[in-house]
Amino acid sequence: MAGRNVLRRSMLYVPGSSQRYMDKSRTLSLDCVAYDLEDSVTPGRKAEARALVRKELDKAMPEGIKERAVRINSVGSGLALQDMQELLKTQNFTTVVVPKVETPSDLTFISDVIAHTRSKDFTTPISVIALIESAKSLSNLNDICKATPHLLSGITFAAEDFALDMSISRSPSLSEFLFARQMIATHARAYNIPSTLDLVTVAFKTEADQETLKEECESGKRMGFNGKQCIHPSQVKTVEQIFSPSPQEVEWAVRITIAQRKAEELGRGAWALDGKMIDAPVEGKARAIVKKAELIGFDVKSLQEKYKDEEPQ
Repeated sequence: MAGRNVLRRSMLYVPGSSQRYMDKSRTLSLDCVAYDLEDSVTPGRKAEARALVRKELDKAMPEGIKERAVRINSVGSGLALQDMQELLKTQNFTTVVVPKVETPSDLTFISDVIAHTRSKDFTTPISVIALIESAKSLSNLNDICKATPHLLSGITFAAEDFALDMSISRSPSLSEFLFARQMIATHARAYNIPSTLDLVTVAFKTEADQETLKEECESGKRMGFNGKQCIHPSQVKTVEQIFSPSPQEVEWAVRITIAQRKAEELGRGAWALDGKMIDAPVEGKARAIVKKAELIGFDVKSLQEKYKDEEPQ
């Protein structure tokens, strides 16, 4: 499967028709920037935006950005083929965000275009992030997740389009999205899709908006999402902080993994740490935290040295 070691705590959309905004994005520090050819680009500027984004990808990766993605137009729009043909001209095209994915054929179309269009000289794997935006998307989610396991590295909830499709209004509690969000987070786990990106927080200007962003991040994290879409750079820091393990969590996880190895050598299936029982699910969580901490850039090795003598109790 594509992108097993994916770190997408944040994915910031940047209009692909604006060179100014793309230049600004190069100065930022974040996990994933998604140059947009879809909603933020008017019909008359689609061709211009394609060329601008392809030229942007031709440039070296900015120091502070871990991944550059492109949100193309939906397969159903009739524009996806032209988008893909232009983007596949650059070997730096590694991640495609596919909007309005409603059936498995939307993803197999993208897979076929890559297979038949991409230069054989380009060997970097391409990952797909699928946007789930409608009732039909949800009803087909099982098949969508199975369609292109070699490409699919993320599924994302597009709340505004989903609300439009369902003829519902977004409330502060987000209760009307509960079923859809849980479906997406659960299917991602079921099919070992590493990246699950939660809905956009639409307001970002005031202190109250930042508090709303924080609450939505914490809600999404509790639900099983491991990242969130952003529409403004001011949202990125909060999003990445909340979707990162805390230093205390990393320290706990390192202690668990060290003591677990020793417990295995002693043939102990369950043991205790700090007065709490540790078994396979807890140890699995600890390993996942350590892995994420390494991706983020925590100094895990120093912690492992510090706690090298940790023993199972």
